[in-house]
Amino acid sequence: MAIILLAFLVLSVLTPLLTRLLSTRVFYLIALLPAAAFGYTLTQTPTIAAGDAVTERIEWMPQLGIALAFRVDALAWLLALVVTGVGALVLVYCARYFSADEPGLGRFAAFLLAFAGTMYGLVTADDIFVMFMFWEITSVLSYLLIGHYTSKRESRGAALQAFLVTTFGGLVMLIGVVMISVEAGTTSLALIVAEPVTGPVATWAVLLILVGALSKSALIPFHFWLPAAMAAPTPVSAYLHAAAMVKAGIYLVARLAPGYADSTGWMPVIVTLGIWTMLVGAWRAMRQYDLKLVLAYGTVSQLGFLMIVVGFGTRDAALAGLALLLAHALYKAALFLIVGIIDHRAGTRDWRQLSGIGRRRPVLAALALVSVASMAGIPPLFGFVAKEAVFTSFIDAGATGNGWGWIALAGTAIGSVLTVAYSARFFWGAFATRPEVPSTPLASDRWGILVAPGILAVFTVALGPLAFLLDPFLAVSADAIDDGGHAHLALWHGVEPALALSAVVLAAGFVLFWRRKSIARWQEGVPSWIDAGLGYGSTVRFVDRIAAQITHFVQRGGLPQYLATILVVFVLALGFAAAVNRTWPDAVVLWDYPGQVIIALVMGVAAVMAARVGQRMTAVLLAGVTGYGLVALFAFHGAPDLALTQALVETMTLVVFVLVLRRLPPKIAQHNRPVRRKRRALIGILVGAVMGTIGVIALGARQAESIAADLPRLAVEEGHGNNIVNVMLVDIRAWDTMGEISVLIVVATGVASLLFVSGRNPEILRVGASKKRRSRQQRRRVLDDPHVSNEGSAVTRQSWLLSASTIAAKNRSILIEVLVRLLFHPAIIVSIYLLFAGHNAPGGGFAGGLLAGLALVARYLAGGRYELGEAAPIDPGKILGLGIILAVGTAVASLFFGGLPLESAYFTADIPVLGHLSFGTSTIFDIGVYLVVMGLALDILRSLGSEIDIQRESGEGDGDGDGVPDGPGSEPEPAAQASSTEVSG
Repeated sequence: MAIILLAFLVLSVLTPLLTRLLSTRVFYLIALLPAAAFGYTLTQTPTIAAGDAVTERIEWMPQLGIALAFRVDALAWLLALVVTGVGALVLVYCARYFSADEPGLGRFAAFLLAFAGTMYGLVTADDIFVMFMFWEITSVLSYLLIGHYTSKRESRGAALQAFLVTTFGGLVMLIGVVMISVEAGTTSLALIVAEPVTGPVATWAVLLILVGALSKSALIPFHFWLPAAMAAPTPVSAYLHAAAMVKAGIYLVARLAPGYADSTGWMPVIVTLGIWTMLVGAWRAMRQYDLKLVLAYGTVSQLGFLMIVVGFGTRDAALAGLALLLAHALYKAALFLIVGIIDHRAGTRDWRQLSGIGRRRPVLAALALVSVASMAGIPPLFGFVAKEAVFTSFIDAGATGNGWGWIALAGTAIGSVLTVAYSARFFWGAFATRPEVPSTPLASDRWGILVAPGILAVFTVALGPLAFLLDPFLAVSADAIDDGGHAHLALWHGVEPALALSAVVLAAGFVLFWRRKSIARWQEGVPSWIDAGLGYGSTVRFVDRIAAQITHFVQRGGLPQYLATILVVFVLALGFAAAVNRTWPDAVVLWDYPGQVIIALVMGVAAVMAARVGQRMTAVLLAGVTGYGLVALFAFHGAPDLALTQALVETMTLVVFVLVLRRLPPKIAQHNRPVRRKRRALIGILVGAVMGTIGVIALGARQAESIAADLPRLAVEEGHGNNIVNVMLVDIRAWDTMGEISVLIVVATGVASLLFVSGRNPEILRVGASKKRRSRQQRRRVLDDPHVSNEGSAVTRQSWLLSASTIAAKNRSILIEVLVRLLFHPAIIVSIYLLFAGHNAPGGGFAGGLLAGLALVARYLAGGRYELGEAAPIDPGKILGLGIILAVGTAVASLFFGGLPLESAYFTADIPVLGHLSFGTSTIFDIGVYLVVMGLALDILRSLGSEIDIQRESGEGDGDGDGVPDGPGSEPEPAAQASSTEVSG
């Protein structure tokens, strides 16, 4: 089963690419996968018939007891057949439904296939958390499929509505899932049901889970999202809203009913809301003129019907519920597909504009008639068998003294009358010939499109007389409720009360259809404000207004007020926590040595000065003093790794600040004098006091013995390294490090997206390339007078860097050029040394990457963007990508050898000359960290440095009006190419 799910994932990812090659024929290809899953599920039939289950388990999170556990019993077997079989047919239908020029065709095909795989995972998952994971994925994919027509506001709104409602129910359900799994002591659905937990916690957990089931299956008060979802393409409606997604809530209730149908609140919720939904949905279906909306409200009604039956909690009702579930999937999916054909051929779904379709398309009409008759419960179709079994189960339950049986019987009987009425109205509206309506023009036939509804109709007909063959398989699931029930599925049970009730229902339903005009006038008298959809709209608008008011209240006054609000909340929250704290250290050491006091005073003075100076650059440098103060503290406390990393980070931060601030005026503008200075000073003092107090409390809060004493042993034995800090980063807490480098990639992408206005520039600017861009006249002028460039740069000066000749004379510094030339390569070598030595000595991939980045910074500051191109002639995105691939590859590679993610492996050997060598996967991971950090530095230099230079030259020019662009890298194109004797780099 896990292999099937993996196949769904892989093929879904490849589907957009395959669509480019195969166009609409891609649906035939991808339909093979759910068809294969359908066939595989059929091979499990002997096991299911014997009352056993097919299980599979892959450990995932053993500490939490969560595993990729799958279990196919009779209930899962039936649902798996439905979601894969109907899914394959709908995909085949799509090949004829869509045209080759359909926008987003590949995306749609991928999402629909992924949804089929997700539903298969949902109904076969035995771990309740894994089941919930698939549950929420269906909500996301439903949102994407309903909103397929992205250009239509109706489609986007319907998708968002369905997503919000089902996700709200899912979040409530998650609370119940956590509660019941903790109470039961297991995450296995089979065990949770087989050994039901009791008590108030279990009761509330089950009711919370029911909220999720009700929202997913569109029961009142969540029913309004389903009719709105008809904005989706017809295949989505036929699959998600007839056979798959809306069945998820029905499946979950059927799964829990054997263990929890007797719990407090279950029966009132299931029966009351089920009947209400059935009646409201059927009543609204009789008011619709859009054929698809008739089916949508009819689906709401039938989902209420199904919820009552599968959740009733008796053996016979469970058997009847499974039969009704299968019957509904067959006839409702077929009817949605038929409506899609009518819409394609006639160009409308409004039956007031349709006439004569039944006479001109008899095959289509016959398929629709079979499906409608099964929905109405007319013998000998399978829908009749299921409905009669339902009536029998309720009659038997009521006869044994179960009052809910009579209530359920009355409600479902009335709802079934309305079902017959709107079923007849649907068929009459779609296929009748009405003299007052002109004959509807129809497009040419595409007979292949009839295959899917035809197969569904054939099964609807065949399963009626052959219901006794299906009975043993469904009875295996129903027998989980041992209450003495003995009913079985068959077309003919003799003359019994259920048969008489079915006849009354059919007769009453046809009478309502005959009196449809009177019913319509009666319905028009219902106030228009009675509509749950209006309630949803009002709720959303209310939330929007409240959000806007809160935003207006909180986010006004600029950055000072934002910071003040955040800091005041911090002071109040943590200040209160500190006030009620009872855990204090026995003694407080103010300082370990006098140097700490001096460093702290320097840092404090620098912080205050940074807030008061008027020059931006001065403020940045003063802020940097606080960072370098931490470097000193780390160094004096015996933490060389932290000191080295902090120094490199602080230096890189200063460089980034400088690159950004050169676009801003030197002085910090103050149009108005600072206000509320005393209040701001008070907030700052309180924040410092609270933070210091929290630090003191934290030192005295430890209750368990520290693991620090074991870290040296763990670093050597488990991480094969003597540097505890580096082993922690790349081995013991590698998950954290992988998350952090992922954030670095996001930062690089965000910075670049802000600077590269029309897309990331793939060109690497180099001196040779700039030479080609010079005009022939400029080149001749340089050759005639090699001592002067057109920028006034002296090209006869010794060039220590390749691109030094591209910088105007006034912006060049021979001292910086010499230092960079001498230090760049040693810095790169040292950075590589730090990378590989960091496992046993101060360093590591992070520190090494920072040092390499600073070396690139030096090249850029000395020679500008062309020098940066010479130093690193590679796209930084490739470096970032390679780094994350190495890190993530190391994380998942262990899975292929039966290990856990990020589980390390080491190669140890004694090498001549080199001595004892230990090389592990953590080193590969550290190389990935090195590349990501260096790639981030290069990307920032290309965006905050080179790209800003280019934008200044093309837009603003120089900043001081002297005609020469300012700053490193913002120089004009080189006027002359230095000779080989002049360029010694």
